Amino acid sequence: MEKTNWTSVSHFVLLGISTFPEEQTPLFLLFLLMYAINISGNSAIITLIISVPHLHTPMYLFLSNLALADICFTSTTVPKMLQNIFSATKAISYMGCLAQTYFFICFAAMENFLLAVMAYDRYIAICHPFHYPLILTRMLCAQMVAVCHVLSHLHALLHTLLMGQLIFCEDNRIPHFFCDLYPLMKISCSSTHLNTLMIHTEGVIVINGALAFIIVSYACIISAVLRIPSANGKWKAFSTCGSHLTVVAIFYGTLTWVYFRPLSSYSVAKVRIVTVMYTVVTPMLNPFIYSLRNGDVKEAFRKCVSRI
Repeated sequence: MEKTNWTSVSHFVLLGISTFPEEQTPLFLLFLLMYAINISGNSAIITLIISVPHLHTPMYLFLSNLALADICFTSTTVPKMLQNIFSATKAISYMGCLAQTYFFICFAAMENFLLAVMAYDRYIAICHPFHYPLILTRMLCAQMVAVCHVLSHLHALLHTLLMGQLIFCEDNRIPHFFCDLYPLMKISCSSTHLNTLMIHTEGVIVINGALAFIIVSYACIISAVLRIPSANGKWKAFSTCGSHLTVVAIFYGTLTWVYFRPLSSYSVAKVRIVTVMYTVVTPMLNPFIYSLRNGDVKEAFRKCVSRI
């Protein structure tokens, strides 16, 4: 019988970040703290944008969706990791593993697309300020957010379906803290050529396409800013983009390092550390990066606190 579409394992074992018993409690407390900061910080951003009419603009609509994507992105991996730290089995079911892979890819792609949309927002605001409300209408913003969601789910569905075609034999131990593409491909006993091909073609198009769009947008922004005669005007224009550029650099830098390399050069120890950066640390820092560098958000937060 041809064995091309089945798996002999009913579950996987997530080995986690560290196997040393003395490190388990500090790791649990550290990641629990970061997860709590992530949830509370991003929830505060969403609540603030919804409750303050002054923030009902395209930029903050996209920011609230990014905050929601960050919450979902981290919630896909961290709760299961915290549960497994003190679990004797550290197991996740086969279907649970595929579901985790699907939602992880989906929310990572959503953040990718939202960062591109936010770059377009900054381009219109700086290069075409007088036409900003005419171009970025409420309808267009809603359509762009909807397209981000649809493309993210299609992207995740493709890679998850391909992952479901792999055969897993006796080795069901995943040397990672969640079901990621490369760790699963590493332990598969069937050919992963098509999976790797899709990562390096469709995946590159999705990630690099959005990144190229961001780079072009900021090239136009820089060109427009350099034509501003006053130094104060240039600084004001650049300051509105600083937060977004910081998030873009961290997100794409770590994502590219992890996924767009040959499978043979995949190093579990190094990748786990870098993966923590974009799955846990970056979503936790995003609310602070945007709020600390944004006068509107700080002013709205002060008003809310004084009202309370």
